[in-house]
Amino acid sequence: MRIHSDSFEHGQRLPAEFAMGTPNGFGGNRNPQLRWDEVPDGVKSFALLCIDTDAPTDPSLVGRDDIAIPVEHPRGEFVHWVMIDIPADARDIAAGACSDGISKHGKSEPVGPAGSRQGLNDYTGWFAGDADMAGDYFGYDGPYPPPNDLRLHRYFFRVFALDAARLEVPEKFAAADVFRAMYGHVLGEATTYGTYSLHPAVK
Repeated sequence: MRIHSDSFEHGQRLPAEFAMGTPNGFGGNRNPQLRWDEVPDGVKSFALLCIDTDAPTDPSLVGRDDIAIPVEHPRGEFVHWVMIDIPADARDIAAGACSDGISKHGKSEPVGPAGSRQGLNDYTGWFAGDADMAGDYFGYDGPYPPPNDLRLHRYFFRVFALDAARLEVPEKFAAADVFRAMYGHVLGEATTYGTYSLHPAVK
């Protein structure tokens, strides 16, 4: 399998229109265009995830003016998008088709390909204590790395070809639920990634 995007070059910067945050505040928060091909035989559905693998593991450091988060700081994952049950004949998601702008308190019913379902991303937990933003964040919400982070963040878009038409997951599912449900059903996978940073010194 292969996955491509007309919205960004593999391994290069994501434009701000696809990010939740910019140096000047909120960004366009549009989902990027994605296209996949060379699909294996027997596919009954696809699953799509976007995961930042460079998220700081100590939230108390985020956004502080008195410290820069060093590159060597331990990192974890931050999930930006989870979509399952994408029809077997789907090969493309248009830019802005699933997310176009900021939805405070999260998107309750994000748009997606017919029959698909979208799970909770990790902004659900991140904004849990913020009265202005708290809510269930379903679907795509783009990059908003800490502006004081010296590491260039990578955002991996992963598409999985599955031999199951529908995954068994909770009503409010997250990436971990999808990985468990996909086990033993993956026929193929393709990945591309873009990068993003809000620190002025990170190139």
